[in-house]
Amino acid sequence: MFGLGPWEIAVILLIVLVLFGAKRIPEVARGLGKGIREFKSATSEISRELTVEDRPPAYRPPAQQNPPGYAPPSQEQEPAQANPTPEPPK
Repeated sequence: MFGLGPWEIAVILLIVLVLFGAKRIPEVARGLGKGIREFKSATSEISRELTVEDRPPAYRPPAQQNPPGYAPPSQEQEPAQANPTPEPPK
């Protein structure tokens, strides 16, 4: 990709080790990782917002209209009694 061979990479790592020291390299790597993570989350958030705004609204079929006087059947119907009990006279 960059045309760097293994010797060039080794020289660069050696220079970084000399400049920053062994104790500071993990801190630099952590900071670099956090920066890359924030950059990726920001770019994914921006791309998600753009795709939501560019997408046409979803098709929704019109709601079904029931004719006047229509009542849907009740789901809590009482069972029909074969012999209803008569009420006592008052």
